[in-house]
Amino acid sequence: MVKKLVTTLQKSAKQQVRRFAEFRGIQRQSLNHYQSSVRRLYDGPQGAVLRYSSLLSLHDPLMGQLFRSGRFDASRFETILDVGSGAGQIIRHLLRTTSDATRIVGFDLSAEMLRRARGRLKSDRPSFVAADMMQMPFRDESFDCITCGYVLEHLPDPQPGLAEFSRVLKPRGTILLLATEDSFSGLLTSHTWKCRTFSRNELRVVCGEVGLTWEQELWFTRLHEMLRLGGILVELVKQPLRDPVSQV
Repeated sequence: MVKKLVTTLQKSAKQQVRRFAEFRGIQRQSLNHYQSSVRRLYDGPQGAVLRYSSLLSLHDPLMGQLFRSGRFDASRFETILDVGSGAGQIIRHLLRTTSDATRIVGFDLSAEMLRRARGRLKSDRPSFVAADMMQMPFRDESFDCITCGYVLEHLPDPQPGLAEFSRVLKPRGTILLLATEDSFSGLLTSHTWKCRTFSRNELRVVCGEVGLTWEQELWFTRLHEMLRLGGILVELVKQPLRDPVSQV
């Protein structure tokens, strides 16, 4: 009884802190206006130094270790879509851990960020597409895998983005999703990059609504797991639609 009360109070306190500390511009602006401001942010100086901030925060090398260690094995996929490619941080690791035959597509709202990624990667393997992640120009069930690093938080409501991920993903396809959590460090991130944050429970629920199940939660290191750092890292799997005939 006491433990349940403490948990309830902690949850309530966390919600109040998030309410007052999280960047709220994403709810106060129209979606078109907000997307334009995000595009300008990443097209500008902050976007230009994104690759360096990823190095300083250790996210880039830690992500590389996640792939190299096999904790997320990208070599099993033939087609991979990287949503929100930015400066090409994830694609760089995909190029190193997949075969030359693997098709890799980099996708971002900012064409300028994709131009930077292309110049940084110096590889002919990836193709690049600039568009809105809620209206991706790909056919249904086009990819075996989607990687998405700290991008979903740029949507006021994550469901349309996750539904679009599910649409272009093959049945039993995999998503590596990284998202900003509603922790203290996450709230600082929300103001730096003008985005929202997520609680694990709310994100899990939304994923389930579009047919994506949480296969496993991942952590950069044991220390990150102990201290609950690094945001939300989760491997999602798209569940195939049930065949009505097989249910009879």
